[in-house]
Order: sequence, then structure tokens, then C-alpha cells
Amino acid sequence: MPIAETIAEQLERASWIRRMFEEGAKLKRERGADNVFDFTLGNPDVEPPPEVVETLRRVVTANRPGSHGYMPNAGYPEVREIVAAKLRRETGLDFTAEDVFMTVGSAGACNVILKSILDPGDEVIVLTPRFSEYPFYVTNHAGRMVPVETDASFLPDADRIAAALTARTRAIILNTPNNPTGRIYGESVLRDIDAVLARAGHPITVISDEPYKALVYDGRRQPEVASLIGPTAICNSWSKSQGISGERIGYLALSPRLADLADLRRACTFSNRILGFINAPAIWQWVMAEAADATVDVAGYQRKRDVLCGALKAIGYDVTRPEGTFYVFLKTPIPDDIAFVRLLTAEGVLAVPGAGFGRSGYMRLSLTIPLDQIERSIAGFERGFHAAGF
Repeated sequence: MPIAETIAEQLERASWIRRMFEEGAKLKRERGADNVFDFTLGNPDVEPPPEVVETLRRVVTANRPGSHGYMPNAGYPEVREIVAAKLRRETGLDFTAEDVFMTVGSAGACNVILKSILDPGDEVIVLTPRFSEYPFYVTNHAGRMVPVETDASFLPDADRIAAALTARTRAIILNTPNNPTGRIYGESVLRDIDAVLARAGHPITVISDEPYKALVYDGRRQPEVASLIGPTAICNSWSKSQGISGERIGYLALSPRLADLADLRRACTFSNRILGFINAPAIWQWVMAEAADATVDVAGYQRKRDVLCGALKAIGYDVTRPEGTFYVFLKTPIPDDIAFVRLLTAEGVLAVPGAGFGRSGYMRLSLTIPLDQIERSIAGFERGFHAAGF
């Protein structure tokens, strides 16, 4: 049976991350795993904090009645209240349990809110460079992605956003700290966006995708998007902050300042069910009720960032150290990022072309590989640099 034309077309421009990951698996078979350095996939290489593992063990052992059954589609009310209390402390806004929906990761949360607000043909502004899956999230729900370039330092440009607004604009996705650039959007930037939306003339929801919020460096902090932008829906997960990407646990939180909040709550509960998520993993909801604030040791990622960025700069690469996440987004020595990534692949170094994130002439490197592998990869980066004619 032939596959859908839509999926066939999407497969053609599917994630470069996965393509390079698959190329890496092939190279490892050919050359041996020790001779291939895979910077493609943002899969945390650290184990969860001991507090998380111990809480999981305790929750499973307790085996409270109904631990493995259905709960309300939005999640356990007790867990939602704990998340709401955390949000009240962080944002200063009066979040309630009714504003919180436990989801299958931040990706699940993004799809739930998009499903709940989009009609066919509605527009979603996505700032580029952007996470490679956002275009598919939007088209999943018959929306149309409107890419808007960030400025030369990868920060949102309020004037460009304002120019992109139309009567069909329903949402804008913000991702800070940003994948792939590692930039943190500061308070002034967020306030400028809020001012633009206030002048739009119709409701526009900011979808704040925050899975890297806890992964910030050099003593920085990520300003609270919901505190600074009124119509915000927060999408978050513990995948990155706790090193549990495979467990798929997160939440969607609707700001109490959103319009038509009661209707939106009902829509999100319904969307969570009909998208097939049904509800977030039961056991992991109870784990997060006790261990939501635990995080991995960010210092380890910061050390790897410093080693990699310092070595690449010494070779001659144009690189800026990220402020957060576990990615480095740097210029390729030649404008053709795909061609340069192929040169690196020949040297056993796997990177993701910037084209996969909507910005050609760059490449993304993930810091989720051991430090000793980063150190051993530097010679390959240098050979690739020289192979490009430098």
C-alpha cells in the first residue's frame, strides 16, 4: 500500500539529526566505535540524579492501588497541583492545578496546544534557527509554519515578528534556551515580543518550549517567559534536565492570563486524549511529584562546552560559546554546510548541518558525548578544516 503523499514529502526533508545518526551507526560498523565521534543526537549521556532514581524505586515498590491504571486525561490532580505550586513560585502568577496537563514530554505538550488552537490554514510563527521538528508539529495539525529569522546573534527581532503577523497568526513558538543556538532570550527581548502581540489586534498564543530551562551556564538564568509575556502556554519536560529522555514525562501549563482559559483547558484535556497520548506515564507522574526540582550536574556540560569551543576556536573556526542547552552552533568554514559536514564525516566526526535547523552555513554539535571523546575528536575537526582549504 502506498504511503500518504504528505508523509512521503516530509520524509524527503526529514530530520538531518536522524540521517547523520544513521550515518554514524554505519561508520562505527566500518571503522570501529572508538574511531567515530558522534555529535549529532541530543541524547543525554549522564545518568539521572540519584534522587530521581531513588524516588522511582520507592514509587514502584510502594505499588499504591491503581498505580498502573488510567487517571484523568490531564494527569493526577495531586501531581498537577505540585507542578502548579512550582510555577506559582517561579513566575509569580496564580497557576492552579486546572491549568496544568501532564504530557508525554515537551513534544507531547507542544502538539496538544497546537491541536487545541489551530484550524486548517492557521499560521504559527517559528523563529529560525529552530528545532528541526517544529515544522512537522505545525503541519500535524493542518497549520502553516511562518519562519522568521532571528538577528545576527540569534535573538528574536520584534520588528520582523511584527511584520510577519497576519489575521491568521494563532501562535508563535519560542524556545529558550534555544536549540540549536544555545542563546538565552533576555527580559528586554521577551518584553518587546509581548508589546508586539499586544498590538496584534487578536489573540496570539506564545508557546514557550522550555526543556533546556535548567541547563544554563556561567551563573546565568533563564527569565520566566510566562512572567514577561501575557498569553503564554508553557511546554516543558524533565528529559534534558534529569537525563531521562526515554521516559517521556512533561507538562503543558496555561498561563492564567490567557484569553478564553476555561475553553482552552477543556480543549487541551480533549486533545491529549484524541491525539493518542491518553495520559502521561503514570509512574513518572508520581516520581515528579517528589523529584521535580532535581537536575543533572550542569558543570559537566559546561566543562565540555569550554573544551570543545576553545579547541575549535584555536583551529580557526568561528564559534560562540552557548549560554545554555548542550549544543554548540557554529559557522562552517565554507558556505555550503552540507558539503562541510561531509568533509567532517570523512574524518570520523559527525555533525548536523545548519540547513536542518533552517540556517545554512552553520552546523550543530551536541555535547552529549564523553569528554575524552570530545578531546580525541579535535584532530578530526582540524583535518576537516584544512580539507576545506584553510
